[in-house]
Order: sequence, then C-alpha cells, then structure tokens
Amino acid sequence: MIGLRSKRIISDTVIYIVLTLLVVIWLFPLVWMILKAFDVLWTGPYSPTIFPEMMGMTNFKNLFGGEGYQNYPYGQWLLNTFFVALGSCVISTLLTLMVSFALSRLRFKARKKLMNIALILGLFPGFLSIIALLYIFTEFNLDNSLFGLTLAYSLASGMGYYVVKGFFDTVPIAIDEAARIDGATKNRIFWRMIIPLSKPIIIYTILTAFIGPWCDFILAKVLINPSAVENFTVAIGIQQWLATDDNVISRKFAQFCAGGTLISVPIVLLYMIMQKFYVAGITGGAAKG
Repeated sequence: MIGLRSKRIISDTVIYIVLTLLVVIWLFPLVWMILKAFDVLWTGPYSPTIFPEMMGMTNFKNLFGGEGYQNYPYGQWLLNTFFVALGSCVISTLLTLMVSFALSRLRFKARKKLMNIALILGLFPGFLSIIALLYIFTEFNLDNSLFGLTLAYSLASGMGYYVVKGFFDTVPIAIDEAARIDGATKNRIFWRMIIPLSKPIIIYTILTAFIGPWCDFILAKVLINPSAVENFTVAIGIQQWLATDDNVISRKFAQFCAGGTLISVPIVLLYMIMQKFYVAGITGGAAKG
C-alpha cells in the first residue's frame, strides 16, 4: 500500500513535471527569438542551430540604419508607437477613471441599465467593429493618421470600467460624506480624495491602457494605409519584413527578431517596476462592489 505521504510526493512530482514542460513549450519561441536577434551570421528564416555561432549587436544597429533604412525606418516606427501608446494611455486612463467613479459613487436614472449594456457589449470581440470604425474614420478623414489611431484605441475605454469600479467600491463612502459636509464638490472629491487613495488601480489602468496600443497589430493595420510607411507602428513595420516578395524575409528576418525583442523591453521593465501595484490594483478591483 502506498502511504498518504508517498501519494502526495508522486502527485506533486507529476504536477511539477507537467508545469515544467508547459513553461519550456511557452518560453522556447521567445528564447529562440532573443538568441537569433543577437546572431550576426544568420539571416533566416530557417536556421540549422538554436544557439548562435557568433553573437553581437549588428541586427540591433541595422534597425536604425543600414541598407534600405528609408524604406524600413524602425526608429520612426518606434516613435509612432510610443506617441500612439502614450496618447491612448492618457485618454483611456482618464475616461476609465471618470466613468468608474460615476458608476461607483453617483446614483442616477438608468445607471444599472448602462452598466448592463456595457457589460453585454464587452462580451463581443473588439475587432468585430473594425470595418464600421474604418468607414467612420474615413468619413471624418481620421484614417491613415496617428491621431486617428490614438482615438480608435481610446474612445471605448470607458466600457472597461469593471475592475476600476470594483476598486472604487472598496473606498469607504464615509470619506465622500465627510467631504460633502465640508462643502467639497463631486469633482473635488474625485481629484483630491479618491484619486490619491487609488494608486494601485491607477497604475493597473495605465499599464493595461499602454500595453494594448503598444502591441496591437490588427487595428493599426486596418486604419493605416500600406503605402504610408512613415505612419507605421512597429507591429505593422516589422510585419512587412516577413513579406514573401523580393526575398525580404531572407534578408530581414534577423532584424525582425531584433525588432521584436527591442519592442518587448519597455513592457517587461514596466511590469518589473510596477508589479506590486499592478497586483494590488487587480486584486482590489476584483472585490465585489
């Protein structure tokens, strides 16, 4: 007979083996991309070895100069991506915080109906509205522009109020009542009292609002004209290096890996620096309101 302790050891061993295999499967493409980004002898897309025979920064240097840079200006794409992500982050964060505060603290007619409508609409994938969004933006000449792309990422952000509202619900309502007795308006309560007490959820909102535009490909690909190379984001730009015409893929695949590695660095650093606040925000916002 196998004892309880032995069963537990066997069970834990099997679980750790399975989890280790899953981690290896999940991390292998990322590790391979990073290794190939530093491989100075490899062009791609197929490589006979996993580990580079010679490592260097050549591929990263070629991102910002070298042959055909005017047709593939990675530096400009990086600035475009930062502009769109930062602008969308600011607008989305403000909209989400204000909508969440209104739904958490204010009581008005049709409040619950609006919340239910937003919840139901949120069940549908966002890319279902891309064609309609393209026609609307074309009508107002907002397509093929970084400003229009920023608006496209930001305008519906208020519908993602669920987590932030849940966090605001955990802030005692007595604070609002005491402030109103002292003559504070709802606007002053929001900016001077609720916002300073909500640092974790604000950081969570900023991170999620920044990461979406920074990494997105589909919406940017639809709204930006393929001929407007100067308006590309990084996601669109490096995808062009994987085109099958004129052997671009054989010449640019190493730079594709370098570009993909470089664009991931800011996100990794943000998560490492703000992980504590991110976890506190999402767990606090998950509380029942």
